[in-house]
Amino acid sequence: MRFMGIMLGAALVLAVPAAGEVTASSDAGFVSRNVVDVKATPQEAWSSLIAPGGWWNGQHTYTGNAANLSIDARAGGCFCENLPRAKNAPASEPVGSIEHMRVVYAEPGKVLRLSGGLGPLQSEAVNGTLTIRLKPGEGGTTRIAWEYVVGGYMRHKPSEIAPLVDQVMGEQLGRLAARLQPRN
Repeated sequence: MRFMGIMLGAALVLAVPAAGEVTASSDAGFVSRNVVDVKATPQEAWSSLIAPGGWWNGQHTYTGNAANLSIDARAGGCFCENLPRAKNAPASEPVGSIEHMRVVYAEPGKVLRLSGGLGPLQSEAVNGTLTIRLKPGEGGTTRIAWEYVVGGYMRHKPSEIAPLVDQVMGEQLGRLAARLQPRN
């Protein structure tokens, strides 16, 4: 699977600007936690968060293009990716899509919780819950904390895949932070 190979390979070589760690791991699953402080209000952070095409790394998509990603930030909404229409396909042919996660809780400017298996976890019999909390700080800052809890049966050893998933999650959070704090 192209996505799995890219995810695992990229995780081994990328530096992660967000502070992250695997906070728990067992044969049943793992917990990845990443935190970053940004110079943005919770509302500004929320607006960027729900527009993943502007910050998600396209190498961690099925299409190779983050512009194909979207988040419908309401309960039952989708963190989805549109597949491009095949060349020479008629305009009437439906476009394919991938559900990466399902929104189960959305409180704008405060909490976004999604359920699903990202990357290579999608094809496993696991449940994954990603909770993203936005907490206001002093001087117009926001602490963004991502906690991804994964459990269930998987063919990967949790102790081996957890650090890789944590690294990729940290990379995505770091890219969101960079989007909120552009360099001059």
